[in-house]
Amino acid sequence: MRAIQISETGGPEVLTTAELPDPTAGPGELVVEVAAAGVNYIDTYHREGIYPLPLPLVLGLEGAGRVREVGEGVDGFAIGDRVAWAEGPGSYAEAVALRAERAVPVPDAVSDEVAVGALLQGMTAHALAFDVHPVQAGDDVLVHAAAGGLGLLLTQFAAARGARVIGTVSSAEKEELARRAGAADVVRYTEVDDVAGAVRALTGGAGVAVAYDSVGRTTFDASLAALRRRGTLVLCGASSGPVPPFDPQRLNQAGSAYLTRPKLFDYIATPEELRARAAAVYGAVVDGSLDVRIGHRYPLAEAATAHTDLQARRTTGKVLLIP
Repeated sequence: MRAIQISETGGPEVLTTAELPDPTAGPGELVVEVAAAGVNYIDTYHREGIYPLPLPLVLGLEGAGRVREVGEGVDGFAIGDRVAWAEGPGSYAEAVALRAERAVPVPDAVSDEVAVGALLQGMTAHALAFDVHPVQAGDDVLVHAAAGGLGLLLTQFAAARGARVIGTVSSAEKEELARRAGAADVVRYTEVDDVAGAVRALTGGAGVAVAYDSVGRTTFDASLAALRRRGTLVLCGASSGPVPPFDPQRLNQAGSAYLTRPKLFDYIATPEELRARAAAVYGAVVDGSLDVRIGHRYPLAEAATAHTDLQARRTTGKVLLIP
């Protein structure tokens, strides 16, 4: 099979197409033919070595497709079933072996591409809005990168819960996407010198109840400065780079603010949690309350271009690789 492999960490140029043996299903595993694989920022962290993993490595964690082989001891899945996953290492490939307990069934009404687009980022958005900081009706909420794959889904969930969403974006095109997703106000950070000041002005000086910051280094200070008293900064990514060491006393100075750095996998830690959260996301897709935008599709061999475009902020919505 073809797969995208790295033998060393570095920039997108380290991504190479390799011919590897077809996977086989061990006990408790499925082998799935990959119809679409998701490209996520965590993949770039693995590629760069920010989150070190043993090499050589086939990148990718997320995908959807049909079951080709069922391993010993697996119940509930059969050859030909459509499944999706958010924890399948090696998903930048034509086929992948994954633990059956980490696969979820895909409803007939959901396409393979939407199944991928809704899963990892959709479950992340769901966890952020429902559990990490449970958004309340009337909350002012700041969502950075509001036109990205996560941002669009998080904006929809927060707006559906009755929040007033303020999104940050870089362009008029991205502003339109954020507003369509439910953002009441949008700050183009390329056109203002003081993002926190612009956000505070939109809230009458009070600040936001929660700032969801997936950008990291370049937005962290503005996120903290945009919080209301006892507000929460949810650091949920680092697309601009890791946040430098942080003095906790700054939380005191920000009005007894809270800071949390969650990861999705602690919110889908058991098979029951995973299936319940996936079902909630797919249910919202099926009933039309959650729109999943597939922004960009690349052939598997163009994974390096996909990474380059993602990190250059040239993408909107979900980015996919199609084997």
